Amino acid sequence: MSERRFDPTSGEWITFATHRQNRTFLPPANACPLCPDPKNEWDGEIRRPDYEVAVFDNRFPALSPTPPAPDVESTELYRVEPATGRCEVIAYSSDHNATLAKLGAERIRLLIDAWADRYQVLGAEGHAYVLPFENRGEAIGVTLHHPHGQIYAYDDIPARPLRKLKKAAEYRTQTGRCVECDVVAAELEDGRRIIAEGEYFIAHVPFWARYPYEVRISPKQHTSSLVAVADEARTDLSRLMHRVFTGLDDLFGFPLPYVLGIFSSPTNGSPSVAGWDGSWDDISHLHFLISPPNRSESKLKYIAGTEQMGGAYSTDIAPEVAAATLRSKIPS
Repeated sequence: MSERRFDPTSGEWITFATHRQNRTFLPPANACPLCPDPKNEWDGEIRRPDYEVAVFDNRFPALSPTPPAPDVESTELYRVEPATGRCEVIAYSSDHNATLAKLGAERIRLLIDAWADRYQVLGAEGHAYVLPFENRGEAIGVTLHHPHGQIYAYDDIPARPLRKLKKAAEYRTQTGRCVECDVVAAELEDGRRIIAEGEYFIAHVPFWARYPYEVRISPKQHTSSLVAVADEARTDLSRLMHRVFTGLDDLFGFPLPYVLGIFSSPTNGSPSVAGWDGSWDDISHLHFLISPPNRSESKLKYIAGTEQMGGAYSTDIAPEVAAATLRSKIPS
């Protein structure tokens, strides 16, 4: 089964990809499919003795360019359709034990270029939204320890980015300004929640952080996607990201689990779905979101009753306090 079913009570699509139930799960390092496998000694993905960054199709995709027909028939109430799209894996290093903090700014810069390239290529294929993300750590539920992320190309805009775009369109209509630009200006003026700053980008704990040590990285000037980020600014971003990842890993003395997402302009479709009659670039402001689940060295912030059932997040640490703690761990 590889299909999407529509929830008429919420307006959201849910993907069912039952073949993923048997995907590779935490193999030993000597059988890792993301480690170089030049002699084809195990069922690896990368037939090279070494590599820096590698991108390839996910062997167990939730979305596919040619998915099978749905198992059930679509009705007026219960809509179902094939789960079309693309799912790619992006491996950050041939080193099985590497982290973005250890790999350094130069490798992160190469990764930024790869994200931008895949955003452009997948968008040109006609997909509506391209979302690079990374799940890191067993607390997040990773199935491979090797440093890597994923890139999903959706044929419509997923629920959360669409909600953000709708709010951005509403704010733009009411004020004539970009809401993310105003957020960045407010953080720069206040300063208490900023944890690191570069020439072109800032990193801060959001005023409304859903997780205690959540970090948002945004360009200071209105920029809709990584493709629009100039060469010099990409280098600035890579240095800032390296500092942030170093600080996160030093926070409790171990590689901090997190989910990383990169939110950019949609790559296809009409802005009218977000209630906007201008261009996507008008209401899209590139930003990175890093959400670690830890609220202390040994305690996790669980997504439980009020979050899952109410959609109302509750956290135990004030953003200003979290920012001060993170700031003390981030190298200059």
